[in-house]
Amino acid sequence: MAKQPIHVSLVVFPESDPSIIFGVFDTLWAAGQLWESLHGRQAGTPLFTPRLVGAQSGPISLVTGVSILPQDTIDEVQTTDIVFVPNVIVNSPEALRGLDRRLLAWVRKRFEAGAHVYASCGGSLAIAEAGLLDQFEATTHWAYVDLFRREYPAVKLSHKRLLVQTGPDQRIVCSGGASSWQDLVLFLVAKHGSAEEALRLSKLFLYQWHREGQLPYACMMQNVDHDDHVVSEQQVWIAENYARANLVTELVRRSKLPESTFSRRFKAATGYTPLAYIQTLRIEEAKQMLEASAVPVELISAEVGYEDLAHFRRLFRRLTGMSPAGYRRKFRLPAYAGGAAEAPSFVPEADRSLAS
Repeated sequence: MAKQPIHVSLVVFPESDPSIIFGVFDTLWAAGQLWESLHGRQAGTPLFTPRLVGAQSGPISLVTGVSILPQDTIDEVQTTDIVFVPNVIVNSPEALRGLDRRLLAWVRKRFEAGAHVYASCGGSLAIAEAGLLDQFEATTHWAYVDLFRREYPAVKLSHKRLLVQTGPDQRIVCSGGASSWQDLVLFLVAKHGSAEEALRLSKLFLYQWHREGQLPYACMMQNVDHDDHVVSEQQVWIAENYARANLVTELVRRSKLPESTFSRRFKAATGYTPLAYIQTLRIEEAKQMLEASAVPVELISAEVGYEDLAHFRRLFRRLTGMSPAGYRRKFRLPAYAGGAAEAPSFVPEADRSLAS
């Protein structure tokens, strides 16, 4: 007797964006059958039965403004092998509390009944809100890290990791930001179908494993929404003077506070120590120069405040997971895209003679 396809329920929240929903659906629909048919052979046996599941019948208007029509309601799905929770776009505790309680309760109930749960990007926030991640490890999109940590302190957040397998019997898998859903769905196929089929799908859909994690994609999230005016003033000053030497000493002097008091207040307001804030800001500036110019790395290092090139390279790798040269290769637009590869090179005013 032929093996029955694995039933996968893709949960649709109004806060979801459609790209991940349909990307995962199409990939699971193709698993087991599309490779054969595209090679002129009889289509194989589907490995999965993906179904879109909503809290109630009828179209759902998504956060992006498009509508989606679920195939099933949660009342109609009493058993499923896998629950896939796509991204939810939320930016506040109030938005998290606004997630549909019916869907969250259904996800939790299906997990307690033995289903595996896969959460992509902000979907990990949804399953944390459902209470599935307390005391377990998880990951999420790098932009959600601060919100996640504030709202779910009992979860061990490993935001640098792209995939985390966690929970009782390892039945929960989370992925990081945006296109890492591709890694997640390939992992799902490899685990529940076969590694060979996951490889075929990666070739068919041109998916790539993000082996370097999500650090290279992360951007500094500057916290300026706070009430500490002393810290705010120093943040403005840092943005205009980040390449200067002895910055921390100068910040303390300008704040007119004891060093320990200033450091404590700065960390409370921004989430960074003063030194970590400066380092992260400098590396952000270096990333932009690498993306937009052909300036040699040693000139960029000096421009952002690091005369010691070896130190700059170590710090860059620690904060991005890649070397400066590797970052440039990955993120600089190719010539055919009309981007930086054809643009005039950025050369700091003081270093033009060196560049020539």
